Amino acid sequence: MHGANEYRGGTGPIATCNGNNMQNPLYRAFIKAGEDAGYPLTDDYNGYQQEGFGAMHMTVKDGVRCSTALAYLKPVLGRPNLTLRKNAVVEKIVFDGKAATGVQITQNGQHETIIADTEIILSAGSIGTPTLLQRSGVGPAAMLRQAGIDVVHDLPGVGENLQDHLEVYFQFRCKQPITLNAKLNWFRKFLIGSRWLINRSGLGATNHFESCAFIRSAAGIRWPNIQFHFLPAAMRYDGNAAFDGHGFQVHVGPNKPTSRGSIKISGTNMSDAPDIRFNYMSTERDRDDWRACLKLTREILTQPAMDAYRGDEIQPAIDFASNDTIDAWVRQNVESAYHPACTCKIGSSDDPLAVLEPNCCIRGMRNLRVVDSSIFPTVTNGNLNAPTIMAAEKAADIIRGRVPLKSHSKYWIDKKWGERQRVGTPIRAAETN
Repeated sequence: MHGANEYRGGTGPIATCNGNNMQNPLYRAFIKAGEDAGYPLTDDYNGYQQEGFGAMHMTVKDGVRCSTALAYLKPVLGRPNLTLRKNAVVEKIVFDGKAATGVQITQNGQHETIIADTEIILSAGSIGTPTLLQRSGVGPAAMLRQAGIDVVHDLPGVGENLQDHLEVYFQFRCKQPITLNAKLNWFRKFLIGSRWLINRSGLGATNHFESCAFIRSAAGIRWPNIQFHFLPAAMRYDGNAAFDGHGFQVHVGPNKPTSRGSIKISGTNMSDAPDIRFNYMSTERDRDDWRACLKLTREILTQPAMDAYRGDEIQPAIDFASNDTIDAWVRQNVESAYHPACTCKIGSSDDPLAVLEPNCCIRGMRNLRVVDSSIFPTVTNGNLNAPTIMAAEKAADIIRGRVPLKSHSKYWIDKKWGERQRVGTPIRAAETN
């Protein structure tokens, strides 16, 4: 959307845009509210400066989600060296000693072993990859034996280090009838869908998160650790309105949790559900981050820029003077942002939980590599889609033996980050309740 520059390519397969370019005035009001609260603005949070308020980008091309299947896979399906097996499920990896030689699959009720000429690349995601490895005998030895799996390779970190982003909806009523809440009846949905089907435009061609922010929760934090998605509607993820009338909300949560979870298979069969434990908010640091997050969000949404639109607070609508009250509300209302990561992390040779070498190959094994969101040591400071694509591009260069790209691009951080939480003074100071 910005074109090629020092931070962005201009001809790659993934397209980005700003949806409908913030036609709803609430998007710009939210950005101005951030400025009122003393935060910087940013022209491109994916470029020189992440910290601040600005337009949000989405991977949408011509009104359609620009997925990796659309951008990478579909254009090359005709290649003679590519076979796509639909409706096939990988049951386990086949080994000869420590060398991966193939995979066992089930397709349409038939079992088959596919032999690998060179190597196997696992890209089953942060849940699927560790469970597949464990089911194949690669993982913590004691856990594998308990699940009835023969140990091929004792690798304690497989399935450990699980991380995720959490978020809540901070909602207000809107005094002006300009929100998406008016678009939820069947006739409006019909009009939106018809316009999209005809020319891929209108409200059906955006994910509606068209403005956003990244801020730091306290002085002494170098990089932003709270992320906002602004939505000109008050609703739930199931698409139902949160209440009768008009409203708006931000999806907000800390981006750098310190809690760590795990994924462990419970049996030998694919039908045996794994034990997935995120251990959300299990550290005092995470609880502190959530308390700061909610207080700062209320302060931002009650700045003068929102006065013409802001009605009563729908939620949280709680007293922020009590940490216990905040903690209880978060536990009751928090949701996953669907960013599980880090369960087969890259790490140094002296890290007992490191699963992968820098080239994404599994430590102590041959012909087996992982390329997906499980490889990150810590969850990314933002949404997971683009970083995962970036990691795959990098891994592809490594596999093909390409010379690494070099980048010495400059980046912005607040020069006084150690002594202040934001660059300016809020027009309207935060309240304690």
